[in-house]
Formats: sequence, C-alpha cells, structure tokens
Amino acid sequence: MSSATGIPERDSRGSEAGRQASETEPLLGRPGDAVQQEDKPIAQNLVIGTGVLAQFGVWILLIWVWVAVLRRPVILFSGHPLAQTVGILALVQAILIVQPTHTGAQKRRGRVLHGSLNLVSLLAFVAGVAIIEYNKISSNGVHFHSVHGYLGVITSAILALQYLVGITMWLIPALYGGEDNARSLYKYHRFSGYFILALLLATVISATKTDFNVNVLGLQLWGSVVLSILILAGVYPRIHLTKLGVKSASQGE
Repeated sequence: MSSATGIPERDSRGSEAGRQASETEPLLGRPGDAVQQEDKPIAQNLVIGTGVLAQFGVWILLIWVWVAVLRRPVILFSGHPLAQTVGILALVQAILIVQPTHTGAQKRRGRVLHGSLNLVSLLAFVAGVAIIEYNKISSNGVHFHSVHGYLGVITSAILALQYLVGITMWLIPALYGGEDNARSLYKYHRFSGYFILALLLATVISATKTDFNVNVLGLQLWGSVVLSILILAGVYPRIHLTKLGVKSASQGE
C-alpha cells in the first residue's frame, strides 16, 4: 500500500516502508517531500518540496540582474553578468531535476537531463569568463584586484574540474575502472556540486562590491544575500543522505 507521497507504508509483516524511507530520506523534511513519484512527470522534480524556494530565488536573481544590465547602455562587459546568471539558473535546474530520482529508470533519465542542463550552464559560464578575460586583456585591466576576482577564478577552476569529472564519469566510465567504480564516485561529485553552488552564490554576492556594480548597475548587497539564501534553502533540504553515503539504506529500519 502507498501513502499520499508515493512511499510504501509499513505494515505488520515487514519493514518495506522503513527501508524505502531511509533510502529516500532528505536532509530535512519527510521522505516524500523530495521523492519523484512513479506516476508524476520528471518536470515536477523542479518544484516539489522546497524546490519552489530555489526556483523563486534563482529566477528573481536572473531577472534582477538582467533588468539592471539591460536598462543601461549595453557594452561588451554587460555580457559577463548576463551569461553568469544564465549559468547559475541552468545549474540549479540540473541539480533540482536529478535530486528526487530514486528508481533505476528515474536515475537514468535524470542523469541525461542533468547532463544536458549542465552543458547549458557550462557554455554560459565559458561565455561569461571569456568576456571578462577579453575585456581585461583588451583594456589592460588589472586582474585579482577584488574579492570577486579571486572568488571567480577559484570557482571557475573548481567548476571546470567538476564538469570534466562529471562528463567523463557519465560518458567514459572506463576511465574510472568501469561503470560500477564510476558510480561509487558519484557521492563525491554530489558533495562538490553542492559546495560549488554555495561558492558560485558567494561570488555573486561579492560582485555587488565591484566597481562595475557600484558605479553602473547599483545592485544591492542585501538583495544578493537574500536570493542566495532562498536558493540554498530550496536545494539543500532536498539532499538525499544515502546518495551522499552519509546514511545507509539499512539505517532507520
């Protein structure tokens, strides 16, 4: 028998509900709050549970930045914040779409969509970095003169490694000794992904103190902080503990 969340209920004859609940237990909330139901489209993964908070935060962040940029004369540098916010939007969608998957079929489809959305985010981030680098070189600008600059370089380097590992684990598992070995590394990929999201948002927050923002865009620090908190509050509570290897499926039975 199933509950309203789609998770089998425990009866007097077994512990199926306890096993299923422990396998899909999120960091916060009830198991059903962050689990894809069998009869629901995978698109619902983007908003179930606290996902709606992340969606609200990331879309408002995108609109907020784009409006601030496009209401002023567009220059080459304008493409940097535009591209980076698109990258963050796609990255958040990539995380949200795959988080609630728990069956084999769901995970396979989720990985395809996760990879596709991450490709979009990769292209956007590459465009954003290329614009800022070209702008610096062409104008003989100074590198590493702000917290945002340092965070941007560090985040870009870690993000590039994350994309490289993620793509090769998915498409070329032989590099890791086979598909089983590649899958055993997924938990580290997930850990780093959640860390990178926080690092990206810290980079966004630090951007409010750059000369371009202070003198041109005028985006407020408090706004970036609030929106970043909303995004993290939408993503982190949906983390499945067993997918991180923090809790085994047998625990909680």
